[in-house]
Amino acid sequence: MDSPTRDGVVPSQDAPVVILGAGPAGLTAAYELSRHGLRSVILEKAPVVGGLARTAEYKGYLFDIGGHRFFTKVALVDRMWREVLGADFVARPRLSRIYYRSKFFHYPLEPLNALAGLGLLESLRCGMSYLGARLRPQRPEDNFEAWASNRFGRRLYRTFFRTYTEKVWGIPCREIGAEWAAQRIRGLSLTSVVWNALQPRRKQDKRRVIKTLIHEFEYPRRGPGMMWDRTRDIVAERGSKVVLEAPVESIQWQSGRVLGVSAGGRLWRAEHFISSMPIRELIQRLDPAPPDYLRAAAEDFRYRSFLTVALIVRGKNLFPDNWIYIHDPSVKVGRIQNYKNWSPEMVPDPETTGLGLEYFCFEGDELWCTPDAELIELAKSELARLGLVDPALVADGTVVRAEKAYPIYDSNYRRGLEAVRRFLPTVPNLQLVGRNGMHRYNNQDHSMLTAMLAARNVLGARYDLWEVNVDADYHEEGAECTEEELKALDASRPILPTTAATGQR
Repeated sequence: MDSPTRDGVVPSQDAPVVILGAGPAGLTAAYELSRHGLRSVILEKAPVVGGLARTAEYKGYLFDIGGHRFFTKVALVDRMWREVLGADFVARPRLSRIYYRSKFFHYPLEPLNALAGLGLLESLRCGMSYLGARLRPQRPEDNFEAWASNRFGRRLYRTFFRTYTEKVWGIPCREIGAEWAAQRIRGLSLTSVVWNALQPRRKQDKRRVIKTLIHEFEYPRRGPGMMWDRTRDIVAERGSKVVLEAPVESIQWQSGRVLGVSAGGRLWRAEHFISSMPIRELIQRLDPAPPDYLRAAAEDFRYRSFLTVALIVRGKNLFPDNWIYIHDPSVKVGRIQNYKNWSPEMVPDPETTGLGLEYFCFEGDELWCTPDAELIELAKSELARLGLVDPALVADGTVVRAEKAYPIYDSNYRRGLEAVRRFLPTVPNLQLVGRNGMHRYNNQDHSMLTAMLAARNVLGARYDLWEVNVDADYHEEGAECTEEELKALDASRPILPTTAATGQR
């Protein structure tokens, strides 16, 4: 097998760009490059594309692993969704509720519904707690507990935030960085929730409504995997190559550049590299080993995984929600998806329903390693405990595991990112994109945006990918991110020098 020479000369290229990962970020980068006539090779360790946004199938039933709303204020992302999906992109109503103390509460919270569920006395206590938080906010606001308490009061925080959040992350809320909430649900507070509830839905402006509070979203007819299967086909038709079951074995580099990537039993060479693989794995695959400070930083990155117990249930209309957040600490399930309410085409038999019970865990822990048959029985018993489904109606089931689904915002990850950003200028032909690639709990559309900008950097632009989602208003509550705004961002925020792409177009 030929190797790049250690003096930096690459004897030949497989494509101008090699992309690590065929999830939303990796395939979006390939798509954006292909729009400009530039080929790429996309390396994916799994046997399918889509990453966490794939659609799993079992006996004709389709399961969205994670639940992916398609809603964005980024015009470029919206354009790509519509280019790829066309008429297969359909509008869907959104209904989600919180299950707490055997009662259902609408989410987003609706004042009258919350008042009826909590009762007058508890509602008054929550109101006083909120006023107390406004008068005496917790300082410093450096963790999620303080962030949520300051915006909702401690009583509402304990009722509607703490239990579910700790199920998701597996650590106390006070150990979760406040920047996670500021990034994911920026602008959300009791005031914004009440104001949103008072606005007529027909008058709500997509450009201004907080993403967490939307009442409608768009969705591929057959789940999110439909988007990424079709994107794979489009980039392949344009001359790019998607290589499945090709885990990265090593990343050859020297000061000044990445030289090539060994994956799937061969070496892939290119002028530019875009990575969406988890940062910890990227550091561990560098050959030769990176500086000591970067090797030590690999341990600063932790991840939360989850598994979905997908059940086929006899019954048409089990409950009206797209999904339900389970705040009951007596059960392990964290969220329940009702796939028929995402799209009727997710279920082949209209007399049945497909449910997905999501259990958050760490890769390799007891829950992760529990046999599938036991997990299915657990899911059936917890549905019965919650009063949602009679276990006798469950006809069949399967389990889908998703590793490294959520990058954890603990006290160490920022130190790790500082080390990574210190290292990247030594290899300016490597860019990191997406959720795991940047260790940011991005929404799908913002992972796609980082990939689009990375592709444009290959073509000669100078976007700072680390600024996406940090101070830009288009993350949760600002105006739409347009092509003109991106041009201004390019002009005003120079980043590492990058050379124009070379090779066949």
